[in-house]
Order: sequence, then C-alpha cells, then structure tokens
Amino acid sequence: MTHFISWRPILKILSRELLITILLLLGVSIIIFSILHMAPGDPLHIFINIQTQNPDEIAAIKRDLGLDRWLPLQYLSWLNNILHGNFGNSFRTGRPVFNELIGVSLYTLILTIGSMIVTLLISVPIAIFSSLRRHPVLSWGLTLLAYIFSALPVFWLGYIVIYIFTHKFNLFPFLSAGYAGTAKFNFLYFLLPIIVLGVGNGAISEIIRHLNAQLERVLSEDYIKAAKAKGASIWRHSFKEGMLIPVTTMVAAKIPFILGGAVIVEQVFNWPGMGRLAWQAALDRDYPIIMGITIFAAFFVHIGRFLQTIVYLFVDPQITAKGEEA
Repeated sequence: MTHFISWRPILKILSRELLITILLLLGVSIIIFSILHMAPGDPLHIFINIQTQNPDEIAAIKRDLGLDRWLPLQYLSWLNNILHGNFGNSFRTGRPVFNELIGVSLYTLILTIGSMIVTLLISVPIAIFSSLRRHPVLSWGLTLLAYIFSALPVFWLGYIVIYIFTHKFNLFPFLSAGYAGTAKFNFLYFLLPIIVLGVGNGAISEIIRHLNAQLERVLSEDYIKAAKAKGASIWRHSFKEGMLIPVTTMVAAKIPFILGGAVIVEQVFNWPGMGRLAWQAALDRDYPIIMGITIFAAFFVHIGRFLQTIVYLFVDPQITAKGEEA
C-alpha cells in the first residue's frame, strides 16, 4: 500500500522546531551575555593601556562602547540590533562582527564537515563489517584500533602529525590558508587538520558501537530474514532503520563535541576559523565577537538537530503519526 506524506503534521513539527531554535538562541545569548559581564576585567583595559589614562577620555570610550548603561539595557540594545541584522562592531578591530564571522565560519564549516566525513568513512565500514560477523578476529582488531584512536587527545594527535611531517617529510611550517603558493602546501594545510579532527574527535568508537548494535538488531528482524530467503537485498530493506536513522542520530549528537575539538585543532594548526577567533576575542574581552560566535555556534549545533528531525519525518512514519496526535 502506498503511503502519502501528510504535510500538515510535518509543518507543525517544523514550526515547533523553529520556535525551539528561537528560544534556544535567546536563552544562550542571555547566559553568555551575563557571564561575560560578571567575569572580572573589561575591554576598557585594552583601550586604556594603549590610548590614555585620562578619566574624561576613559568615560568617553566607555560611552562609545555602550558600557556605561545598565546591564539589562545593554542586552536589550544588543538584542534589538541583532533583530535588525546588526551584530555590532568588534572592540578590537572596529570592523562589523558579521563580516568577520562570515569570513571565519566558512573555514570552521570546512573543518567540521570534512572531519565528520572522515569519521563516517572510518566508522561506518567497520560497523557494517563487524555486524556481518564473518571475520570476528579482523573485525575485533579494526574495532580495537578505532577505539584506540578515539581515545587519543586531539591536540596530542595534532602535534604528532606536525612533528612527523616536519622532521620526516620536511613539509612544514604550515602556511596560511590564503597563501597563493604551491598546491602541495595548500592541500596539506586543508587535509591534515580535517583528518586529525576526524580521527581524534572521539566519535568513531561511539558511532561504531551504536551502528553495530542497530544493524545487528535490524538484521535479526523477521522481515529481513524473509527478504533474505526471497533473494532480495537485505541492505536495501535495512538501510533506513539500520543505517540512516542511527547515523543521523549520532552525527546530530556529536556536532557540539566536534565544534569543541575544532577550537583545539584550529589553535594547533593555525587554522583561521571561529574557534581561533573566539580564543583571541576572549583574551581581548571583545564582547561583540564572543556574542556573535556564540549565536553562530548555537545555530550550527541546532541545525544538526533540525536536520535529524527532517530525516526522521521522511523515513520514520511513527514521527509523523505523533505529529498528527499532538
């Protein structure tokens, strides 16, 4: 029997996810804004040390930065600007925050998406191979090796890679991503950080364990056994429930951890992404940059959950049924 997609519950669920996203970003912004202003120190020290010690000029700088108003008013002013598409200007550079974030967010997306592809290219084949149970010794060895790499600290793995390529292959120091030199250096600059984060983000072992358990469960179902007896492809019948849903679930769950690992990898490899910019902004007390990065990061994390919901809606009829009952 043909199943038709009912768009009403889908739109209802997507509208609910949009509302959750708005509330999430609002809550995150309030918490981070409060923490930043309650922490000791302020960005005035940067300007005072460089420019002046005159009280009148200090007051003028404070007024220009909007730091002379009551804290809730500062937040409401920032929120009003955000609603109008204005993320403010960086305290350190004076440039629009949005422009700076757009430049670095592309590099962070390349790093995180690329590393997740590396993670899946390693973990999914091992999980499938293990679920078949045809070569238990080999599958056990591959799984153990994957667990060992998952346990390695990502910063340690990064420094080991740099050491090997520096002393063994003499291909370093790393050059900037914008360097217009040889393709060899640019290729290594982009490839090695992605591989290091993909191997050392800790997600490989969890994806193998989760996917292996789900595949073994699905392959033992009666309808899979019936399909196998008829000579049909068991992978075509088990793809959605045994692979697509588990992989989507794990990818959405690991996005925050991969972003956290990206901050470290960006520092180790001098990668010009949001993590490196956030580190510099924290040192400079650059509140607008930190707030902008927080909003961007929270949005990226929730996008993973949003995409997970969309996948569930189209491959799992029970999700749609729940939406109709809500």
